[in-house]
Amino acid sequence: MTQFSSQADSQANSQANLRASTQNTFAPPVQEARRWLEGVTHPEDRPLINVSQAAPVAAPPEPLRAALAETVMSDTAAHLYGPTLGLPALREEIARQWSASYGGQLDPGEVAITSGCNQAFCAAIAALCGPGDEVILPVPWYFNHAMWLDMAGVVTRPLATGTDMLPDPDEALRLITPRTRAIVLVSPNNPTGAEYPAALMEAFFELAASHGLALIVDETYRDFDSRSGAPHGLFEREDWSETLIHLYSFSKAYRLTGHRVGAMLASQARIAEAEKFLDTVSVCPSQLGQRAALWGMQNLSQWLAGERAEILARRAAIEAGFPRLAAKGWELLGSGAYFAYLRHPFEASSADLAPQMVRSAGVLTLPGTMFRPEGDRLGAAEFRIAFANVDSTGIDTLFTRLENLAP
Repeated sequence: MTQFSSQADSQANSQANLRASTQNTFAPPVQEARRWLEGVTHPEDRPLINVSQAAPVAAPPEPLRAALAETVMSDTAAHLYGPTLGLPALREEIARQWSASYGGQLDPGEVAITSGCNQAFCAAIAALCGPGDEVILPVPWYFNHAMWLDMAGVVTRPLATGTDMLPDPDEALRLITPRTRAIVLVSPNNPTGAEYPAALMEAFFELAASHGLALIVDETYRDFDSRSGAPHGLFEREDWSETLIHLYSFSKAYRLTGHRVGAMLASQARIAEAEKFLDTVSVCPSQLGQRAALWGMQNLSQWLAGERAEILARRAAIEAGFPRLAAKGWELLGSGAYFAYLRHPFEASSADLAPQMVRSAGVLTLPGTMFRPEGDRLGAAEFRIAFANVDSTGIDTLFTRLENLAP
């Protein structure tokens, strides 16, 4: 055997032991749940109640669609490549409105526009981590965060939450190692709905800052927070950009899910690192989507206030009607923004119950196993209810079906 053939065999054996990065994570949960609908029909008098996805299915309001139509016909630049970090006018508007609502003084150079909030998270991790680094992620977690960490070769350190669905900074401290690069918080939380108190956010900021870590705060659902005023004062700190990376989505506020527009706020140095990732992956965000987001920010504040009021009314309907389920052994673990997080009373795992419920109850929902690490037994008793597209009447019908569930 020649030296070259020996080397070739060694390389072949080594490659056989490698896996594609996508093979390091699980299948997309929402897409998996959609497959449960295949071959299933529901009678007209008992239509499917879909509480699986946390996104509005209605089109943007008509004035925004009219503005978009005008843009399509009259703004040539809306069809061309744009700056990788986004439309300057949108970055300026975000800096202005965030400064007004959170306090502090943000600069447009501290804002990057991304193709949705998921991409903002990916860009943040790319700017912070290399393979083998670690990120602390509270559980139940937003599954796409865990999926990207898996694919990026970053080790996820799960942080358990308490009975109030809130993470504990002291518990997070115990997870920090020399390879830790960031702590991630989502508030209002997906999947639990929990709204993290300002004091808790401050405590996590101090923890991250004292250990030289980034604190990534995903506030995709901030427009539907039940509290008035700023949910925290982190932007008021002069040193905020040394620690905080803030993520946001326009998908929920203005129903722009298909246009993929999000934002990342961070130090200019971190924005410059994120730009490398964004330029490689998407070149630039959607030009039409960015113009829609800017128009919404400048013209739809009253409309958005009405959307918030409706979501808060649905949350109130969940809480007011829940005693019916509590009498059957269910528990409401958390509620807020688009979500109610439930513990069911049955012996079967939610992973088995969820696809059965499509046929037996006409309900499509996601099991708690999709929001926890493999082997975490708590998820087997949990469900996430996403009520973005179910009004108070629909919630009442949903509860009736869950009351009568007999697996």
